[in-house]
Amino acid sequence: MAATIRDVAKRAGVSFKTVSRVLNGEPTVRPATRQRVLDAMGALDYTPHHTARHMRTRNSNTIGFISDEIATSPFAVDIVKGAQNEAWRHGMLLLVVNTERDGQHEANAIATLLERRVEGIVYAAMFHRSVEPNERLRQVPAVLIDCFEPNGAYHAVVPDEEQGGYLATRTLIEHGHRRIGFVNLDPVASAAAAAGRLAGYQRALSEAGLAVDPGLVRHASTAPDQGYVQTTELLELEDRPTALFCGNDRMAVGAYCAIYERGLRIPADVAVIGYDDQEEIAAYLMPALTTIALPHQEMGRWGVQRLLELIAAGGTLPQVAPPHHLTCPLVIRDSV
Repeated sequence: MAATIRDVAKRAGVSFKTVSRVLNGEPTVRPATRQRVLDAMGALDYTPHHTARHMRTRNSNTIGFISDEIATSPFAVDIVKGAQNEAWRHGMLLLVVNTERDGQHEANAIATLLERRVEGIVYAAMFHRSVEPNERLRQVPAVLIDCFEPNGAYHAVVPDEEQGGYLATRTLIEHGHRRIGFVNLDPVASAAAAAGRLAGYQRALSEAGLAVDPGLVRHASTAPDQGYVQTTELLELEDRPTALFCGNDRMAVGAYCAIYERGLRIPADVAVIGYDDQEEIAAYLMPALTTIALPHQEMGRWGVQRLLELIAAGGTLPQVAPPHHLTCPLVIRDSV
């Protein structure tokens, strides 16, 4: 026999009304109590009758999640994981749609989610950039993840790129390096990330009393071959760098090849720090790559938390706001 809401209440040691409040996503339930109810639901394999509850409460307990390429990206999928875990913690269902950066697909996805009466929508991008979402997104509370609208029309969360660039450069300085090359991202294709990481690199050098040498800064696409080309040019300088900060981990793969091709050792002759913490790359390079991690799961969680706040406030929270920046931590391995 299928478990009932009263079975869940008995197992969790709470009242019938408390289980109902959890199912309806009411914010008044204490987190520990909510978790006990969710654990009891899982243990009993309880499935709430969402259609009946929607008719009774007018709440769908459903959040839409629209992304460009996140659902198919090997590392940014953690944004979905963070968002889904946070939604489930509040008794909400996450409906994920991948648009492949097609404007018509995006419009259709928003229309479909609105037809299904989602209570709000999370709009996410695979990499930190400026976006202009379809106008229909304004019909429900919405939050942007890893992207921002230029006029600040939506609450948004992004990585703190400048802090990440600063941390990478300061780490190399603390290990005694004074000539630090920077193979940065393409400022056209990755404007926000490239500008922020460069600003962090420059700030760390300035704070250490080191001159910012434009000849040590290169820009390239994110492909390994570009990391190889730019590193080769840096290593051919008469006063070559003793350390490299690479704009992402894929560039660092090319940097490793260029360093080893010249008979140099990592980190004894040239230290290397990457960015992104693509574990399938960083953890298996020889030596394993020290890198700056992007806070994907944290952004997913923050986005859903803020969206639920907007929903609970009935849209009364200020809608125009600067993006919220999350720290990018250092992942220490063996390349520094």
